[in-house]
Amino acid sequence: MNNRTIQRIVLLGALAVIFVIASQTYMVMQAYNLKEKDFDVSVNIALLNVAKDMSQVSQVVLPPNLVKRMSKNTYAVNVNSTINATNLEFFLRKRFDEAALSEDFDYAIYDCHDEKMVYGKYISYTASSRDSLKVEKNLPKLDDATYFFVVRFPKRESSIFSGISFMLVFTVISLLTVIFFIYAMTVILRQKRLSELQKDFINNMTHEFKTPISTIKVAADVFVSNPSVQSDPRLTRYAQIIREQNNRLNSQVEKVLQITRIDKNTLELNKEVINLHELLETILPAIQVKIEEKQGVLTQELKASQPYIKADTLHLTNILHNLLDNAMKYCRDGKPEVIIRTIDMEKNLRLVVEDKGIGIDKEHHKKVFFRFYRVPTGNIHNVKGFGLGLFYVKNIIAAHGWHIDLESEFGTGTKIILDIPKVIESSKTLKNKQAEAFA
Repeated sequence: MNNRTIQRIVLLGALAVIFVIASQTYMVMQAYNLKEKDFDVSVNIALLNVAKDMSQVSQVVLPPNLVKRMSKNTYAVNVNSTINATNLEFFLRKRFDEAALSEDFDYAIYDCHDEKMVYGKYISYTASSRDSLKVEKNLPKLDDATYFFVVRFPKRESSIFSGISFMLVFTVISLLTVIFFIYAMTVILRQKRLSELQKDFINNMTHEFKTPISTIKVAADVFVSNPSVQSDPRLTRYAQIIREQNNRLNSQVEKVLQITRIDKNTLELNKEVINLHELLETILPAIQVKIEEKQGVLTQELKASQPYIKADTLHLTNILHNLLDNAMKYCRDGKPEVIIRTIDMEKNLRLVVEDKGIGIDKEHHKKVFFRFYRVPTGNIHNVKGFGLGLFYVKNIIAAHGWHIDLESEFGTGTKIILDIPKVIESSKTLKNKQAEAFA
């Protein structure tokens, strides 16, 4: 994952976090305000009906402004006549029940001539609340009123919040999600930083290896070509071992450098039209020698009638070497049986590299294309490697726009299938040139 991708993820994540927080806050506020308005309307209607009930009992005319909201949870009602506490409590309970108001409340009756509370009582709908809450002694006064009563709802806010509890739960979940996202991004950035340090270290090491590898190659070539060394079979063999192992080390270093270019998106393909059969003819003789040295068999079935494709010759050669090397290494009883074939498809040229080796369990099929992944073999490490071969093959094939598939079962061998678009025009052009030459 490159830096630009990380920056985009962080930016989009931050915008998503801001949107989630803002939307959740807005919805909670809207829900709270809606509940508060509904509560206020219900209380006003209920208290207005209580005042009308009291006026019918006392046979008095009610003043124009009956109900006045004194604070968030306190309402005063001017009834303009003496108030009977028993009647008031009865009407309050009745009208609150009709309005579906089941909130604990306390009420107080005032005589404004001496500004004293005549009577007060706390009405609870739960036993625990009845014991824990008391009547407020200093409820706000209502000016310009002879007789009035005050109703207070001490648990009003908690009741409103309980009504939107589901939204609060979702808000908490959203906040936890935001926290998890921030933590995840912190971990990702930390891992990205460590990964970059690791890549820089590997890149520096591989570049540092190039100079001594080149020096060893020159020295080994001189050593092998020396007449005194050639006259001694033992020294000749050691010199060849040095050169072979140096070439092997150089190929591994080159592979790491190529993968580094893939990671940095700096890999450039020099595509050209090539004859796949001709390319295989330059590769397979050396592979056949290695297989025959191990008393194995290499079978060639190059039956495609149109072998022209467009590819980077260097990288395609590396792909073929990787696949054939794997087919040789993962053999049974040390005797590789390798089959390479080309098949004409409708639009593609199919290249198949098949072996009769140890095979791969299905659970590892996708993982073998991962970087540094090797099929677990316990404590047995008879096949050397870094787990970069198929990762390199997969990425080069993806860069070409080709398709690769793996078919394998443990104990029955492995088949790698490459579908490569054919270049029909080149084949026709070659045939025309051959016809013209014969004419």
